[in-house]
Amino acid sequence: MFTLHEPAFFTRLRDARRVLVAGAGGGFDVYAGLPLALALRSAGKEVHLASLSFADLHGLSPDHWVAPDVAAVGPGTPLRGDYFPERTLAAWLDGRGLPATVYAFPLTGVAPLRDAYRALVGHLGGVDAVVLVDGGTDILLRGDEHGLGTPEEDMASLAAVDALTEIPRRLVACLGFGVDAYHGVNHAHVLENLAALDREGGYLGAFSLPRDSAEGARYLDAVAHAQEHTPDHPSIVNGSVAAAVRGEFGDVRFTDRTKGSELFVNPLMALYFCVDAPALARRNLYLHRLTGTVLMRQISSRIAEFREEITRPRQPRVFPH
Repeated sequence: MFTLHEPAFFTRLRDARRVLVAGAGGGFDVYAGLPLALALRSAGKEVHLASLSFADLHGLSPDHWVAPDVAAVGPGTPLRGDYFPERTLAAWLDGRGLPATVYAFPLTGVAPLRDAYRALVGHLGGVDAVVLVDGGTDILLRGDEHGLGTPEEDMASLAAVDALTEIPRRLVACLGFGVDAYHGVNHAHVLENLAALDREGGYLGAFSLPRDSAEGARYLDAVAHAQEHTPDHPSIVNGSVAAAVRGEFGDVRFTDRTKGSELFVNPLMALYFCVDAPALARRNLYLHRLTGTVLMRQISSRIAEFREEITRPRQPRVFPH
């Protein structure tokens, strides 16, 4: 039973003792899960962080691998180049006296990613819950929308976690409503999909990330730290969310990467939209086609094949007010 004094997301996790919070879409998505991880840790739970990684993990030495396709990244983990969000986050955690391991999965198809999740769960001694976190909301699209954003990594993660039926609680949380507009996502479709999930009992509501909360303050600190240590490729998603958390509005500038485009930072970006992962997977129209994929490019090909079969995609809609 849900009540107003506790968000349904946290009600679902109330009895979980050990939780894995994982970035679904790669890169800096894991940062969008940091406030949730901190809140769950404050509630007395053992929390671990993981990320689908865009870094060249195969350059790591064997002692960094806890299982095939599962690397344990710490603040001192070496890698070529300065783009390594998992190491940057580990360094921030270490500097704040928090557990400083971020587990990283290389970019693969669904089958090896599913096996990597199971291997990590085994390495951790089992978990009661997995929370996939998307920076943005394109993970909520079902496939027949006019634009899908950047679905490959999100769908690999969703399909992999959906297969972990032995884990009783599998949730998805999205932070950054609106940022995917710059990848062609129509957010009226996102809201329509959430309404459909709600009718089926799969929508767990929304709640804000307050600037004055301990989690909000630490999130802002972590994003600022990441921008400082990844100056050539800062996260547009988390930079936008952080600006929204600070109460900024409109065309906010925090990186040259957004030069030439007009941002619309607003309070909706600081809301978490939460759903049940199996319910979301059931509503996806093509996820079953990805189950046996081994390589990320196979996921891209199968999504493209599905899209060619869509003769009447849902057309973009504007907000009526």
